[in-house]
Amino acid sequence: MAQGHAAKRFIERKVFYSGDRVFKEGEPGDRAYIVERGMIEIFKLVDGKEVVLGTINKGGIFGEMALIDNSPRMAAARAVQQTTLVVITRDIFESKLAKADPFVRGLINIFVKNIRRMGQELVRYKT
Repeated sequence: MAQGHAAKRFIERKVFYSGDRVFKEGEPGDRAYIVERGMIEIFKLVDGKEVVLGTINKGGIFGEMALIDNSPRMAAARAVQQTTLVVITRDIFESKLAKADPFVRGLINIFVKNIRRMGQELVRYKT
């Protein structure tokens, strides 16, 4: 039984170096990330140019929207500097979400739709 607890507490971490891509726009998303150390830049390619949507610092989470709505990644992510990320797998995410109140799950889905729409509008505005 103690061994089972140890497996549940195992946290996967990955280190990325400046310029390393965490994921590409359009890829399927099977994990989210929490920035433990460093900084991540979120960007989209628009007419061959990179449009930076924002940065994620220590304690921030990114990549979660693809886990919520099973849509492809709406943007790409790369390390700005050496960065350590905690990996949140789909299984972990879904087990946490399953414990949430159905109303809260519904709100999360609405938020994701709104964020995706705003992301598309922001790209149109910046170009």
